[in-house]
Amino acid sequence: MNVIIPMAGMGKRLRPHTLTVPKPLIPIAGKPIVHHLVEDIAALASEPLERIVFVCGRFGDEAERHLIAVASALGAIGEIAYQDEPLGTAHAIWCAQHALKGKTIVAFADTLFRADFDLDSEADGVLWVKQIDDPSAFGVVQLNENGEIVEFVEKPATFVSNLAMIGIYYFKSGEALHEEIKYLLEHNIRKSGEYQLPDALRRLTQRGLKFLPGKVDSWMDCGNAAATVETNSEILQWKYPASNLSASVKMENAQIIDPCFIGEGVVLKNSVVGPFASIGAGTEIVDSHIAHSLVQQHNRINTCKIEKSMIGSHVNIHNVSEPCSLGDYSTIG
Repeated sequence: MNVIIPMAGMGKRLRPHTLTVPKPLIPIAGKPIVHHLVEDIAALASEPLERIVFVCGRFGDEAERHLIAVASALGAIGEIAYQDEPLGTAHAIWCAQHALKGKTIVAFADTLFRADFDLDSEADGVLWVKQIDDPSAFGVVQLNENGEIVEFVEKPATFVSNLAMIGIYYFKSGEALHEEIKYLLEHNIRKSGEYQLPDALRRLTQRGLKFLPGKVDSWMDCGNAAATVETNSEILQWKYPASNLSASVKMENAQIIDPCFIGEGVVLKNSVVGPFASIGAGTEIVDSHIAHSLVQQHNRINTCKIEKSMIGSHVNIHNVSEPCSLGDYSTIG
């Protein structure tokens, strides 16, 4: 089974954090977002992953080496493809067209999930969806009386369905998707200037292919700082309920309240960390309390009470006692 991970977006809603780090590579609960995504797919997929293609912007050699290593650790061949222009979701997949062969999973790297990955052998594809209260900002699907997907609607102005597509898709035939995306490009079928995946999906269902909705237990968003902090908390509760502390953590009159992730070389003095806090490697926390927050690497935090905050790397803060969203190399106090 091949996996295509489109991840070339700029992550504007997550600035200032994405000014220095591409959004899919921002760590939450100790691992980059895309690392969690690929591991979860591998754990739930019914077959070994053969090839994982990351469709990126120009992230640089270090980021690309990390992505290749993620795939290799899962026993798959890792590859990098580039999407140099923001021409839509279908175009992003097309950038990895060589991997559209046989059974294929497409997973967009701006969300995490907990889902039932049982693949119906009778279906031509599965689209994972989540029932939501306000579907107007999402692409949604409509079902027929047999529970099969028959229509795809992008950001409906009036209510047609509350089953939102979360951005994870399975295709029994990657070749079939290849054919329909190729048709969109050759006939310049665009919406808002972009080639959209739902247009290819609609053509597949019109050909008679059977697509079913997949059940999602939890859909975790990383679209902005507040949502990413909440996702960090949910991942900690799910994966590290008893906390994950590096052996090199140094504690002096400090307390950890589960669940937390504490990285290598972290120093905690006269402080309380948790619940629901992730602290990146090399960070020093003194006379502070940090909870429900995501703190990256090599920071100095002194005399602070921080909750519901997202803090980048190489940050120095003193005497902060309100929620904040700070990018890399920020200084306060």
